[in-house]
Amino acid sequence: MKGLYSIGIYIARFVLYILGFFNTKLKQGNDGRKITFSELKKVIKPEDKTFWFHSASLGEYEQGLPVFEALKAKHPNYKVVLSFFSPSGYEVRKNAEIADVVVYLPLDTTVNAKRFLDLVNPDYILFVKYEIWPNFLNEIKKRDLNAILISAVFRKDQAFFKWYGSYITSALFGFKHIFTQDENSKLLLDGIGYNSVSVSGDTRFDRVSNQLKTNNSVSFIEAFKDDKLCVVFGSSWPDDDKLYLDFINTNTNKNVKFVIAPHNIKPNYIASLKTQLKVKTICYSELTKNENLADYNVFILDTIGYLSKVYSYANIAYVGGGAGTTGLHNILEPAVFGIPILIGKNYDKFLEAKTLIELGGVTSIASPTAFNSTLNALITDNVLRNKQGNITKSYIDSNTGAVLQIMDYLDN
Repeated sequence: MKGLYSIGIYIARFVLYILGFFNTKLKQGNDGRKITFSELKKVIKPEDKTFWFHSASLGEYEQGLPVFEALKAKHPNYKVVLSFFSPSGYEVRKNAEIADVVVYLPLDTTVNAKRFLDLVNPDYILFVKYEIWPNFLNEIKKRDLNAILISAVFRKDQAFFKWYGSYITSALFGFKHIFTQDENSKLLLDGIGYNSVSVSGDTRFDRVSNQLKTNNSVSFIEAFKDDKLCVVFGSSWPDDDKLYLDFINTNTNKNVKFVIAPHNIKPNYIASLKTQLKVKTICYSELTKNENLADYNVFILDTIGYLSKVYSYANIAYVGGGAGTTGLHNILEPAVFGIPILIGKNYDKFLEAKTLIELGGVTSIASPTAFNSTLNALITDNVLRNKQGNITKSYIDSNTGAVLQIMDYLDN
């Protein structure tokens, strides 16, 4: 099994190289991995005390960040190596303040694993959620390094729990401890004989709760909202647009404002979106000092870095990704502000969405007609809006604490 896996990695390297000629993100990853070792050599010295934090992509990084920050605060003299597998994480956080060096994780070969660990020589290793790289983890196990996996989620259909997955299953034992999000994941690990497990919950709850401690003011959104009711469409995709565009275009309530924060902010998509809107619309990229933002009905946030703060201005939020097959985006970000949330119909793989739908704080929408009636009800009924908002806020409050549990383990 190890031989087949290693052959697969070398095939994947060749395929990624070829596809890199046609895909910008893949090329970024290919080019970035070429300089990983040289970047490490520039920053990490043999005598350094180091932490190695690894996330697949941006979402996992945000999930792990509260633990990363807590560990760094406790040990400020340690150097931090932050690695990503995906360009969507690396390109956004390549200058992350928490890290001394940010790199792409080399492909999972035994040679790369040994070389990487020789250079970093980490005192502690934190992987987030799904990151299971067998060759790296088996080398970590051989060296008896302190590695933990946080916010992990496992499903019975994964290869770890199948007869043919013995090699990647053995990799799990490279972790000294695994913190899972739910009890079912712990039971699955128990079933393969991995017993160093704690159910800590999801560190994302701690992450979004920390948002309340920051300054969330955004002057241009405040001017645009103008003390009116505000609906924010966060991380929306074209399939999501089909649900809500008709509502915006036919809305006759002038006391309602709409903020659209698309996942894709490329100029051609933004231009297309703006063309489909029949009401007065302005984009972030069009702002001028003399603009009277209160005159506009729609604000398109065609930039990054503001959405988590903009949710603080929302009375209602729609979170994108669920109308199509791209994957539902983070509904916890708006939930922390105690507002009702709408999503698309595809949410089965997202526990927090399923739970909040059952509790009544989130509503799944399958058609423009259903969207119109649901949003109209929330806009016109303050009692309903407050009731659902209280549910989402309570859900966040009752699920924080994962970071404290993880740090308690690390301290001992």
